[in-house]
Amino acid sequence: MPNDFNQQVIEEFRANAGQVGGPFEGARLLLLTTTGARSGDRHTTPVGYYPDGDGRVLVIASAGGAPKHPDWFQNLVAHPHVTVESGAFTYDAKAEVLNGAARDDAFARAVEADSGWAEYQAGTSRVIPVVVLHPVARGGPPNINTSSMGQAVKAIHDAFRHELVLIRREIGEAGATLGAQLRVNCLAFCQSLHNHHTGEDTILFPFLAGRHPGLDPTLDRLRAEHEHIAALTAELKHVIGSGSADTRHVRDEVERLTTALEAHLAYEEAQLIPALDASAGPVSGSS
Repeated sequence: MPNDFNQQVIEEFRANAGQVGGPFEGARLLLLTTTGARSGDRHTTPVGYYPDGDGRVLVIASAGGAPKHPDWFQNLVAHPHVTVESGAFTYDAKAEVLNGAARDDAFARAVEADSGWAEYQAGTSRVIPVVVLHPVARGGPPNINTSSMGQAVKAIHDAFRHELVLIRREIGEAGATLGAQLRVNCLAFCQSLHNHHTGEDTILFPFLAGRHPGLDPTLDRLRAEHEHIAALTAELKHVIGSGSADTRHVRDEVERLTTALEAHLAYEEAQLIPALDASAGPVSGSS
C-alpha cells in the first residue's frame, strides 16, 4: 500500500490505542517496525495478525498476492529483531519464518479464519510466508503506551474488551464446529486474562493496599471476582478442549465470561483509577 496511506493508519492506530477505521476497522492489526535490509533505517508497517499462544502472534507476508514478498518481510529476514505495537503495549520481538509443515499448518489456520488468504496464494507463484513473532523479555513488563497508572489500567482493560469483540464476531461468523484458529484465539485470551489477574493479585493490589488501606474491601471483592472469572475461563477452556467443540456452546460460555468481565472491569476502573492516579509509582505492565 502507498506509504501515505500506511502513515495515516499508523497515526490513527497510535492516537486511538490500536483502534482504526476504514478498511482495517474491526481487524486484528498491529504495527510492525523492522530494520531496512539495505538501508538500516527503521520502518513501521501496519500488518494483520493472529494469536499463536504464549504471547506469540502470526503475521502473513501476503502483499495482497503480489509476485514479490513485501519489504517488511525482506527486512525481518535480514534483521529478525523487530518492535511490535499492539495498541496497549510496545515490545521487542524476534521474527521466525516458518517452513515446511509448520508453515502449512499455520497458513491453513489462517485460511480457515479468512478465505482471502487462499485467494492471495492462488494469485501468486510464490509461497506466501508465515512469520511468528516471539516476544523478547527485557527484564520487565512491556512498555504501556500511557502516562499514568490509571490510564494504563484503562488501556489494558480496553485491549481485553477489543479482543472479546473480535472473538464474539468470529464465533458469530463460524460454522457449526469451532475452527483451529478461533480455538487458539479463545485460549490465548484466557491465558492473557489469567496473567493480567495474577499480576494484579501479586503486584498491583499489594501496592494499593500499602498506600490506601481504605481500599481493602474493594480489593477483597476484586480478588473474589478474579476467582469467579477464573472458573468461567476454566469452563470455556474445557468446552474448547473437546474434540469437536460446538460453536453454540462456546458462544454461550464466551457470553457468560463477557458479562462477568465487563462488570468486573467497570467496577475496578471506577474504584481503582482515582487511587492509582493519586499514587506515585511507575506504570507497570501488570496493571
